[in-house]
Amino acid sequence: MRITDTSDLWWKTAVVYCLDVETFMDWDGDGCGDFAGLAQRIDHLADLGVTCLWLMPFYPTAERDDGYDITDFYGVDPRLGTHGDLVEVIRTANDRGMRVIVDLVVNHTSRRHPWFRSAERSKDSPFRDFYVWRSDPPPDTSAEVVFPDQENSVWTLSEKTGEWYLHRFYKEQPDLNVTNPRVRDEIAKVMGFWLQLGLSGFRVDAVPFLLETEGTDDSAFPEPHRFLRALRSLVGRRSGNGVLLGEVNLPHEQQLEFFGGVDGDELTMQFDFIGMQAMYLSLARVDAGPLVNALASRPELSPDSQWATFVRNHDELTLDKLSEAERAEVFAAFGPEASMQVYGRGLRRRLPPMLDGDPRRIRMVYSLLFSLPGTPVLFYGEEIGMGEDLDAEGRLAVRTPMQWTSGRNGGFSTAGPRRLPGPVVSGGFSPEFVNVQDQRHDPDSLLSFMKLLISRYRESPELGWGKFTVLDQPHPSVLAHACVWDDGTMVAVHNLGAEPRTVPLTLQECDATHRLVDLLQEASTPVSDDGAVELALEGYGHRWLRVVGPDSRRLV
Repeated sequence: MRITDTSDLWWKTAVVYCLDVETFMDWDGDGCGDFAGLAQRIDHLADLGVTCLWLMPFYPTAERDDGYDITDFYGVDPRLGTHGDLVEVIRTANDRGMRVIVDLVVNHTSRRHPWFRSAERSKDSPFRDFYVWRSDPPPDTSAEVVFPDQENSVWTLSEKTGEWYLHRFYKEQPDLNVTNPRVRDEIAKVMGFWLQLGLSGFRVDAVPFLLETEGTDDSAFPEPHRFLRALRSLVGRRSGNGVLLGEVNLPHEQQLEFFGGVDGDELTMQFDFIGMQAMYLSLARVDAGPLVNALASRPELSPDSQWATFVRNHDELTLDKLSEAERAEVFAAFGPEASMQVYGRGLRRRLPPMLDGDPRRIRMVYSLLFSLPGTPVLFYGEEIGMGEDLDAEGRLAVRTPMQWTSGRNGGFSTAGPRRLPGPVVSGGFSPEFVNVQDQRHDPDSLLSFMKLLISRYRESPELGWGKFTVLDQPHPSVLAHACVWDDGTMVAVHNLGAEPRTVPLTLQECDATHRLVDLLQEASTPVSDDGAVELALEGYGHRWLRVVGPDSRRLV
């Protein structure tokens, strides 16, 4: 196992904030968000407590997959600005103590990428082997497509050469052939270019597909994970302490392979899709059991690896790892209408509408997020409780313009509404009711609560570094857990149900000389001689408590 200086592992206690530049802030009034607008809003993120900014694709694109169909890996979409504007964002963020990572989307290109245009023109093209081709008609692969409502095969015929090319996603996104060493070299060059501009790493898109060798001579690439180790090493050499945050929606034991096993020399962090899906099942059932089981199934990681926890991401809220019956339970609770669902496996909603706007439940869920072991990741607008636009196509329902004020276009842009990337959310979650400006001046707002959570999280290294233990107590609707690291112990208790609960706990190695100090409110709880305590929780109540002994010097 590698031993790493813990001071370099900034991601263990980071707060990651994901945004799409196109929908965050329009500064020049053309209707499209831009880097100049983002630079003007960095102080909002710094005030919130964000320590790592994750930018969704900003590269030139053919606009088939909301920026994920890239035509130039080295470019910046001119609608968003220039390389200079991006560097100014990185400089401004760094000045506020915030690192910047970006999406690395290299398992495919756009069909309009120069590499593929050349490859499609002739079988003798030097870029022909950058992609995966077959000369015989493919079998039925409808079960393998990622977007079943858009595609019916992972192979598409190119009329120009009479052969089929592989694409796991849209047919406009041909897969790169990672068994080709020239492709691997190009990926490394792309990463090196962006790291040279001051980035602190990448969120790596669709990692299992990146290492996929279907349709190729995989004897030329017998160890795909060796390539992932090489990319991790590259980031380390170029940036010193850069991060690879991977999208790997697989069972926990398979995710361990993408961490590099106990050596932890591949992906630095991975999203815990299993834990996220179990959390929604627990919320639907008002039973902490599924979430407890998912957290218990996490394999032990290298000290310099980490799970990333989240409530909502930029994609579909996938439920594909639940059973069909479990998925039906979550659909019934949070997305009963067909328009709320996508691909038969996920939801295209944000949390507040799913919880009927109940501020108690919303705050309890975010309290749970920040108290779970791992690095929390927020999607833009979560800090104010933004809703979704179910009239938008597919996953665009949650990629609506950021709501800054109650004014026109939610303060996102001065352009006419038709020039925006998409409509601003209407109804009960419109900017009239949900916006940054109003919540900034309201001490009881969700934004104020999120600032408090993030502040307490940043003051509690036990949550990022500690050993996680579920505490025994009698209520199925309650999750009580402890995180212990060094000489610090945090206890968090969450009530997933509407009924108040009194939660009895027994804390090991505690006695009457200890007390529990509440971190989210002004209160403390005594501990008995045998370590027993009783905690009162309201419906959807939540408490964070630090164990303080007679000799403790911790500030609380």
